[in-house]
Amino acid sequence: MSEIVDSRIRKILDSRGNETIEVEIYTKYGRGVSAAPSGASKGATEVKDYPDGGIDQSVKAFKNEISKKIVGIESEDQEGFDRFLEDIDGTENFSSIGGNLAVALSLANACATADELGIPLFRYLGGLNVKMTTPLGNVVGGGKHAVNGTTIQEFLIASHADNVFDAIKTNSLVHRRIKERASKELDIPIGMGDEKAWVLPFEDEKVISLVKEVADEVSDKSGFTIENGMDLAATNYFEKGHYVYRDRKLTREEQVDFVESIVKDWGYTIIEDPFDENDFESFAELTKRVGDKAIVIGDDIYTTNYQRLKEGIDKMASNAILLKPNQVGTLTRLLRTWRLAKDNGMSTVVSHRSGETTDYFISHLAVAIGADYIKTGTVGGERIAKLNELVRIQEEMGGHE
Repeated sequence: MSEIVDSRIRKILDSRGNETIEVEIYTKYGRGVSAAPSGASKGATEVKDYPDGGIDQSVKAFKNEISKKIVGIESEDQEGFDRFLEDIDGTENFSSIGGNLAVALSLANACATADELGIPLFRYLGGLNVKMTTPLGNVVGGGKHAVNGTTIQEFLIASHADNVFDAIKTNSLVHRRIKERASKELDIPIGMGDEKAWVLPFEDEKVISLVKEVADEVSDKSGFTIENGMDLAATNYFEKGHYVYRDRKLTREEQVDFVESIVKDWGYTIIEDPFDENDFESFAELTKRVGDKAIVIGDDIYTTNYQRLKEGIDKMASNAILLKPNQVGTLTRLLRTWRLAKDNGMSTVVSHRSGETTDYFISHLAVAIGADYIKTGTVGGERIAKLNELVRIQEEMGGHE
């Protein structure tokens, strides 16, 4: 066992140029660093990023209430460390010290322990029972991640290859080819959204078709299977009982039919947040219809929250869950939710946020828990940091696990 001997905090910038928190934790022979990301499309039941007073109040809480008190805590007792964070905050949603401070501390502690023990982080988190994950990246962005893009927030692809570098490269080829195809129809430069996906001024159904066609084209040339997916982030355009797209309004029933057609007619196999975050019934109806053909992922509906997931399981709302550390504030909370999902046969996807840093903790986490996918973009420095770490992890694993 090794005690925490020191810690530091600083403000850094995320990929949107906003301030965020980075924490360092030191043990006698170990050092861990972690930075908190932030989301633009957020579920209502996520922990609070910062307390009243913003990021400066979190920094003040660290310096006045936390930094001295964590000295002497056993870093290997991750659950005990995370309980300390919950106790010192005193709220359910970290509204006192801020969820971003909590998650940076929690993950930095795990990193410091792995460093102290002299083992890779993914081994510390997962032991010998680890599995390489499949990169899932967005190639066209809209919704809250872009201006003048599609109503649907993300169009996703996942390339399957034995070597994770080949999967990453193939995803990037789809990304590149989409720009080439779209450029032929547009007389204006094509920009990128928050997560470096292309922003296209097309109707949603046109992009559904375009992404599918390009994925099939690249798949034929590369020889790798490529899945198509999307994050509808439907809560963001659910207004007065209707889903409001650029060209039409859909009722709840019509939205179920529409998303069903995306799976059955267009062959999309990854569907995230197709309904409002409180509409467990529509999730359940869609899962009943297409659950044998696609994974229906809950993000905003669950927010990595154990109780929300338990309700979803009771209602058979989905067959997959998205996991984001900063939605719940600690590694312990995330792992508790993951175990519940795993015990109930659900697929798991570890995910980045739209406002990211070059922190690559989630790459190790996804491999450690054997997540089916890691959702972390296709290009862009803060995204590539995580993808390239997967290459290093596979090399450390022997290149075959």
